[in-house]
Amino acid sequence: MGRGKVQLKRIDDKIRRQVTFSKRRSGLIKKARELSVLCSVEVGLIIFSAKGRLYEFCSGESLGKVLERYQIHNDEENAAPKSVGGTGKKNPSEWSGLCAGPNRSLKTIQSELEAQNIENLDVTELTQLEKQLDTLLRQTRSRKTQLMMDSLTALIEKEKQLQEEKLLMEKEIAELKEQKNKEQAEEADQQSCSANNNNNNSDDNAPPRQTMLHLF
Repeated sequence: MGRGKVQLKRIDDKIRRQVTFSKRRSGLIKKARELSVLCSVEVGLIIFSAKGRLYEFCSGESLGKVLERYQIHNDEENAAPKSVGGTGKKNPSEWSGLCAGPNRSLKTIQSELEAQNIENLDVTELTQLEKQLDTLLRQTRSRKTQLMMDSLTALIEKEKQLQEEKLLMEKEIAELKEQKNKEQAEEADQQSCSANNNNNNSDDNAPPRQTMLHLF
């Protein structure tokens, strides 16, 4: 009999969940590496654990360059012009203010729509308006993606910096321990030498033994 369908759901047991995460993470990174080698493609993989720890894999020079390449590609797609057929009763430039940029608030767009009396627009004009609103939405998503990528890149750099600081701190602690052990050893040697000198001085200052002659 074949294996039944496995139901995917959250693992309640904390230890089993951690073990599964470790195994699946390693398998996913392995598959990403194999894909990059077998198919000669550039692969970037980002994983955040439940505790917020970052795991990453990059087949290229750095994950930051992969993210930058993705952002450039995404911006180029969003900036591609769209042709709209047909002629409308109104000049499309009347609606150009709607796609001026993602920084415009929804209240501003709503007020402009009310001013243009949207109920009187025909299908062509509504189509043009829909295209412009879609452009605004794409610009907003693009800006959001860029901010997320920038934040992720900053987190990666921060983690690398923390790792370097951790290694430096561990090195300094090891050096301090070594220096302390050396000082303790030298102090112990000095105490041992001092004790030996005191014993020698005590022997030198001891009174000579008197030899008693017994006469018969």
